[in-house]
Amino acid sequence: MLRTSLAKMKLAATSASMNQFMRLKPSVLTIQANRCASSDALKTSLYDYHVEKGGKMVDFAGWLMPVVYSSDTIIQSHLHTRQSCSIFDVSHMLQTKVHGKHSVDYLESLVVGDIEGLADDTGTLTVFTNQQGGICDDLIANKTSDGYIYVVSNAGCRDGDLALMKRKLEECKSKGLDVELEVLTNPLVAVQGPLMSKVLQAGVDVDLSQLYFMNTTMASVFGVEGCRITRCGYTGEDGVEISIPEGKDHHIIDCLLASKEGSVKLAGLGARDSLRLEAGLCLYGNDIDETTTPVEAALTWLIGSDVILQQLKEKPARKRVGIITESGPPPRGTCCKLLTKLTGGKFQQFMLTIHASVKSTQLQFCGYIPSCLM
Repeated sequence: MLRTSLAKMKLAATSASMNQFMRLKPSVLTIQANRCASSDALKTSLYDYHVEKGGKMVDFAGWLMPVVYSSDTIIQSHLHTRQSCSIFDVSHMLQTKVHGKHSVDYLESLVVGDIEGLADDTGTLTVFTNQQGGICDDLIANKTSDGYIYVVSNAGCRDGDLALMKRKLEECKSKGLDVELEVLTNPLVAVQGPLMSKVLQAGVDVDLSQLYFMNTTMASVFGVEGCRITRCGYTGEDGVEISIPEGKDHHIIDCLLASKEGSVKLAGLGARDSLRLEAGLCLYGNDIDETTTPVEAALTWLIGSDVILQQLKEKPARKRVGIITESGPPPRGTCCKLLTKLTGGKFQQFMLTIHASVKSTQLQFCGYIPSCLM
């Protein structure tokens, strides 16, 4: 059953498919990732904490990260996040600060978002693009009242992002611009779920009801000063990401897990992937890459190059859509034949390439289809 728009897609799952999901064991879902583990993989400051808590560690983008915990299956962790509150370690992601009088000019020369137009302590999703309008990486840029721009981008694109940012930094400096780039090593955790606000409010010195989506602030979190809280996430639920001073992450997570305001659990990359897919959010390298423009990926708020503007005017050749099936989803990379009835009653065959596929409770996979089907 094909849905031509993520926004209009009806999320549904049969009890039979749910039972199938619940029977899956974490080991079945992580075996491929375990094969990719490398002795050279990096570790976040929470690595030992994850192992102690039963985390199944896998190599992801060069980092050893928990994919699931022994206490739950991926689908149980997924559902817990939807119903309560989960904590994700996302310290592998690249965090940077852009300082200086010309920090906005510098960043706007790299991304297609309107950084100048942001109010203080607000942020936006944006992308680095190449000369063809393709996406080099997606990121969140926060314009802070402390005089710098706080940027979070993907771990898998870390080397490329830093190279791009440093090249532009040298170019700007050669023109006499005042700008500096600082790479942060702070732990970063995401607290996600409908009970997040109630759980976190008990330990912070700011009013979370006044911290709106894509707003950011500095706060004390369970007695730890100097934490940056940004209201955003990657699950489709209400949530925040907290950048924590080094050495304080264990304390904050312990306090969250001990909350009396709701059930809080650790969650891994497995649930994070199924949650983001269900919410229609992109994963760089799967759903978007340098051959994909923001228009094709249904990211039409990201306008910023001749190629992208031309596609908005003329309509792109393909579009990303969410899909559910009556049976299990096909694996990533599968090419499917679609027989579609066109206007006038004629039938035409199209090819659909699956770029993201998970065993989810609802939305099961995404792919690009010809725009004429929309």
